[in-house]
Amino acid sequence: MKNVKFFRSVVCNFLLVFMIVSVFAFTLISPIQSVYRSDKLSPIYNGNTSSNKVCLMINVYWGTEYLDDILKILKDNGIKTTFFIGGTWASKENDILKKIIADGHEIGNHGYYHKEHEHLSYERNREEIEICHKLVASITGVEMNLFAPPGGSFSQTTLSVAQSLGYKTIMWSRDTIDWRDKDANLIYERATKDLKGGDLVLMHPTKCTLEALPSIINYITAHNLSATTVSECIAEV
Repeated sequence: MKNVKFFRSVVCNFLLVFMIVSVFAFTLISPIQSVYRSDKLSPIYNGNTSSNKVCLMINVYWGTEYLDDILKILKDNGIKTTFFIGGTWASKENDILKKIIADGHEIGNHGYYHKEHEHLSYERNREEIEICHKLVASITGVEMNLFAPPGGSFSQTTLSVAQSLGYKTIMWSRDTIDWRDKDANLIYERATKDLKGGDLVLMHPTKCTLEALPSIINYITAHNLSATTVSECIAEV
């Protein structure tokens, strides 16, 4: 009987030591594994830096009153770009949305309610992207595949949801901050200073952006750069 008790005690102690060692090894190895994980998703911040292509991408949730003139400037200069469309805006502005497409521009998804996606659950991330997608498709027949998270707010959940819906998540390499700083000269400087191939320039339809746009386009042309869509700009990245 004593031998049996002794044997059980040895086994229990062995299992206890094994569990402690296993937990210690896991905590030690886990951070190392995370460094080498290859499944972490990333958004796209730049286009092809070996090309001369840049994109003046425009996020649209408001500013409808400036879009006609912006479209005219782009058309007069033979430029196609990408407009990221907010769902609540699209639901009220069918005609101008159709005009953007009729002018040959690319459209992308900017979520439905302009939420901070990093704080949303998997389900809410999916709803924001999917509802906007279905709405725009029903109005225009276009199936979008580029997603620009409002405010640049995203999480790994956001990236995973976007990928599952067939989307690439697009950020930017330079921000004009035109929604905040109502200064055409400042917007011009932020859009053009050291501008290089692959740059994705974030803009919005504001009065000062409209004023700065011709000069920005002139700068691009003078420096042998080509303003184009996000899809063209990120090709072969």
